[in-house]
This record gives sequence, C-alpha cells and structure tokens, in this order.
Amino acid sequence: MRPAERRRKILELVNQTARVTVDDLSDSLKTSRETVRRDLSLLSEQGLLRKVHGGAKAAQQQAQTAQEGTLGERRASARPEKIRIGRTAAKLFKPGDSLLINCGTTTIFFAEELARYGPFTVITNATMVAQELWNANHRGPIHLLGGGYFGDAFETLGPQVVEQVREIHADHAVLTIGSLSGAAKFMDYNVDEAYVSRAMIDAARTVTVLADSSKLNRNALIQICGPERIDRLVTDKAPEPTLASLLTLAGVEIIIAEDDAA
Repeated sequence: MRPAERRRKILELVNQTARVTVDDLSDSLKTSRETVRRDLSLLSEQGLLRKVHGGAKAAQQQAQTAQEGTLGERRASARPEKIRIGRTAAKLFKPGDSLLINCGTTTIFFAEELARYGPFTVITNATMVAQELWNANHRGPIHLLGGGYFGDAFETLGPQVVEQVREIHADHAVLTIGSLSGAAKFMDYNVDEAYVSRAMIDAARTVTVLADSSKLNRNALIQICGPERIDRLVTDKAPEPTLASLLTLAGVEIIIAEDDAA
C-alpha cells in the first residue's frame, strides 16, 4: 500500500470510530507500528487528526463531544428527573429477566432502583451499573463486558465490547442516549458508545430508552437508530406534540416518570 493511500485509510478509520489505537491500525493496514506512528505524526501536524497516547482521535472530536460534559457533571444535571425515570423504569421488568444496560448517568440511577427488585441477569459495559447491582439484596448474575477501559466515564468500549454483545440474546436492552432529535432520531455524542448501543439493540427482544426531557428535540453527533427500533421511552415530561406523534406512529410507548409524591 502506497503511503498516500495508507494515510487516507488511516483518516477513514479515525473518522469512522472517532478513536483508534496504533495496534488496531497496524493490524488493519498490515504494516508496522513504527510506520503507523510516523503517519499519525504527519497527519497530526497537518491538522487532519489529533495524536494521543497510543493512537489518534478525530480532529474535531473534542469540540463535538464537549456539549455532553463529564459523567460527574452529567450525574449532577437533572438529578431529580433521572432518579424518577430510574424508579419508574425499574418497575417495568420482572425477576428472572435478562437485561443489557449501557453506560450513562440515567442508567446508573436505574441500576440503583433495579437493585431493589430481582434477581436479574445483567450484562453491562458500565462498572458503576455492575457495582450497584452487585449490592442488590436479590443479586442475579452480573456480566461486565470487556474492552478498552475509559475511566472518565467508568465504562468499556471498542470492538471487543461490540463483538461480545453480538453473541448475546437478552430479554431487554435498557439504554441511555445523548439526545432525541425533533425527527425522532435517537443519537449520541460519542461514536464508540453509539456502536455499543446499536449492538445492544440488535441483541435484545425489547428496547427501553431512558432520557430526561433536556435531551428531547436536540441533535448529537451520531445517530444510534430510528424510532422503529425502540419499544419504550421513559422520560420525565411529555414530548412536544410533533415529536410525540412521530414516536407514537413508529410504535414507541411513551412512559412519563412518576412524580416523587405519587
């Protein structure tokens, strides 16, 4: 493969996945790690990507994902609404069910509530979700998906996670998202997280999305799926009429979280 073609392929892979490692690129391109590192340095100097420790990121990833904030910041945002959503959603499942759960602040609150019921079989890429369910009085099997670990969000991501999910046939997937657009597209700010969510949707019999109202009628970086792939949306306020109509026409059940006083 000629150098120009190799570098073009590197840019394609970086832009498809938002983050790649030197090892992944070396394996994909059938070339040495030293050659990959030189290519990354050159492409970084040209402003076409961002070279990071062990690999590279898309050049615009920081600006595109900055809107979402860190896990700690997001956990403090809309906290009462997320707790209500988690409490309402936990009552939708029966002991013995198997659940795929992705990583997000709302799914962490959901796991806290789910721990009161059960037992459940849970498969997750979120260490905090796994820990909440480990503390359950009626604990079921908990499977933590292995892959690249991202400590800022306490989650595993990457192709290894996606491949493991593809081998699973679960009763339910319970997902948090980055946003739900006005066109009823379920979206995320992080490409790798979106890939995991897509795999979980394909691996589950039913799909429940947990999203507080601040995420409605907003766009994010990448589409996870259309509304036809989602069975239930649990949120704290009714969506505006146009969005609600699009969701209903696609067969999505809209569930409004119970008020704390209820």
